[in-house]
Amino acid sequence: MVAAHELGLVERLSLRRTVAVMTAPNPDLLPDNPLSKIPTLVLADGTVLIDSGVICEYLDWLAGGGRIIPAAGPERFRELSRHALATGLLDVLILWRNERNKPPEAQTAKWLSAFATKHKAALDRLEREAGPIAPGPLGLSWIALGCCLSYLDFRFTDLDWRAGRPRLAAWHDEFRARPSAIATEIVDDV
Repeated sequence: MVAAHELGLVERLSLRRTVAVMTAPNPDLLPDNPLSKIPTLVLADGTVLIDSGVICEYLDWLAGGGRIIPAAGPERFRELSRHALATGLLDVLILWRNERNKPPEAQTAKWLSAFATKHKAALDRLEREAGPIAPGPLGLSWIALGCCLSYLDFRFTDLDWRAGRPRLAAWHDEFRARPSAIATEIVDDV
């Protein structure tokens, strides 16, 4: 949805609120997405697109291409690699949250430690890459990173991820002030 806002395509979408919970597959979502995951985009011709990256690439193409994902060359691969880092970090955070939500006696200490290590290493790398947001639509990787950091704020209130990462913290403050981020801010806990 951040990408749709950044690209000015929101008015072309019909939204349906859908709850997706890891432990309770949504029977209404399964026909379109057998993984019972969001986002899922159903096109007018019935084609179903799953996965944020695929949907964002479609939206970029719909907006003329090359706006949030460079069309070719080294810039494209840098963007896609940083996107993989941001989405991989989000995957780690989801697994970490699920492990932390288990009763203490059911938690695996090695997993908790590994998730903490990966989270720190990813944020430290992103700290080195963060800078002021350029004019125009955000790139795919920066959209993913903004959503990931917002997820950290929402689900990991006990972690001070900003400590020692002033560039990344300033970048996220700038991201959160964008109309696309404001329009898609998490407002409830499902």
